[in-house]
Amino acid sequence: MAHALPAAPPAPSPWVVRFAPLIAPGARVLDLACGEGRHARFLAGAGHPVLAVDRDAAALAALGTHPGVVTRQVDLEAGAWPLAGERFAAIVVTRYLYRPILGALVAALDDDGILLYETFAAGNEAYGRPANPEFLLREDELLASFGGRLRVVAFEQGRVQRDGRVCVLQRIAAVGRARAWPPPLPEAAAGRDGPRGSSAGGIG
Repeated sequence: MAHALPAAPPAPSPWVVRFAPLIAPGARVLDLACGEGRHARFLAGAGHPVLAVDRDAAALAALGTHPGVVTRQVDLEAGAWPLAGERFAAIVVTRYLYRPILGALVAALDDDGILLYETFAAGNEAYGRPANPEFLLREDELLASFGGRLRVVAFEQGRVQRDGRVCVLQRIAAVGRARAWPPPLPEAAAGRDGPRGSSAGGIG
């Protein structure tokens, strides 16, 4: 009797793949609201020790045996910032928005670290979920939230084709002010999900 092969884990975001080379070799990474751990797996495979944080115990259980990944079950929206006192060379956040912790992300980043953030933005409600404004970035919001405290390497916002549907994303790559400037700017891979028919701000 034939047995179905286990489903392959989702591919990492092209934005994270593009800017991952700016993470210092072997440096510690925080994958925040990691879900199934697509970025934790990818970054651990690149030689980084990864702390993968999520409130979903089942998702973390599947990820917990992956080499190079340490998991921690945390509800990021219950009380104070749960990673106080910890610092990371890189922080990766995708498909997640909880505005009260945005400032804590900067405090948790090494002085020369890199923040890679990508999530849904206003306008996505025309194409599907999420549609609640609480979970959609306002125009230029990542730039306004991080641009004053970090140095912006790249910023984009607009419509993209992803997973067979159109969605509206906003994304930023920003580094701590102790990072040597200018950093190398990785080229986008051919066929990546760039903005479609909407403006992109900044570099990228």
